[in-house]
Amino acid sequence: MLRLRNFKSEDQTLLVNYLNNPDVKRFLSPKIPSPYTMGDANWWVETGSKAGGIFAIEKDGLFIGCVSAIKGELEYCKSAEVGYWLAKEYWGQGIVTEALALLIKQVQTTTDIVRLHAIVFDGNTGSSKVLLKSGFVHEALLEKAIYKEGGFYNANLYGQVIK
Repeated sequence: MLRLRNFKSEDQTLLVNYLNNPDVKRFLSPKIPSPYTMGDANWWVETGSKAGGIFAIEKDGLFIGCVSAIKGELEYCKSAEVGYWLAKEYWGQGIVTEALALLIKQVQTTTDIVRLHAIVFDGNTGSSKVLLKSGFVHEALLEKAIYKEGGFYNANLYGQVIK
C-alpha cells in the first residue's frame, strides 16, 4: 500500500543512501547537496521538509521517495511546482504516478492552488511519461534553462490546471 506522510527522523539513513545514488540524483536540482550527508538528512527532516506541501512516499511501511507541490509566491500564489524522486529499486512500477495522483488529490482538497507545473531535465523520459500519464501537458522547451555541475541542460515545462 502506498501513502504520503511527513518525514520522520528514522528516514535519515535511507535518505542518505537514496540521494547518494548517481542514478537517483542525476536529474535532481543541484540544491540537493552532493555528497548527501547525515547532517543534510537531519536538516531536511527537521527543517527543510516542513516548508509545506512536501511528503515522504511510503510503500508497505517503508520510506522510498519524496513528492511535493511547493506553492508559489505573489502573482504565482495559486500555482505550485511539483517535484519528486524515488529510490532506484522502485523505478518502473508506477509508484510515482500513484504518489502524484495522491498528491494532486490532496492539493485539490486542502489548498486554493489551481495550477501545477513541473520542470523536467531534457532526457528524463521517465519523468516526462509520469507527468503525461498524470494529466499534465507539455507546455514549453526552455533552452539552457538549467545549469548543473558545470553544464547547461534544456528544461521541459509541464503544466496542469486542477480546479
